[in-house]
Amino acid sequence: MAICTYNARSLASEAAIEDLMIQATMIMYDVIGLTETRRRHPLNAVYETGEELFLGTCDNRGVGAVGVLVNTRTPKNIDSFEQLTTQIGRLRMRRCGSTPVLTIFVAYAPTSSYEEEEVEAFYMDLEKFYREDQAFYKREKSQEYHQLGSLRYASRLLGGFRNGQHRRRIGPAC
Repeated sequence: MAICTYNARSLASEAAIEDLMIQATMIMYDVIGLTETRRRHPLNAVYETGEELFLGTCDNRGVGAVGVLVNTRTPKNIDSFEQLTTQIGRLRMRRCGSTPVLTIFVAYAPTSSYEEEEVEAFYMDLEKFYREDQAFYKREKSQEYHQLGSLRYASRLLGGFRNGQHRRRIGPAC
């Protein structure tokens, strides 16, 4: 399964969503975790091509919101998508019956401009949701913008950082 992330910067307009759909046709993916969508209202849409788009809502400052774009091969396996906080979403996939066999967490980690308390709260929430989930397999996709003070949470949940690089993107999203 090809799972990608994309920092959308904003999917508040129909034009931005159209652009996302066009860009998505150019890559091979099963699920794209979307961050910083900045939507004021949730959106669940099924397109003529068979792709499904789930977008959550941002906070009252217009910050955050996460979602997922699921490829045409995968929609029949979707159990649910929930926005757990403005920065954390959960896509549950199933293969047989009602037992989810895969959970994908989409997380937009706080940047260095956030207060330390907000960063700690984010990782505590992520850990809580991760532990609550009853899936057999779990995968987290998160933008690589972590504060150094939060590495103990991030490393435990996300499995460390590639090449020792922190607070930087380490390559293309997909």
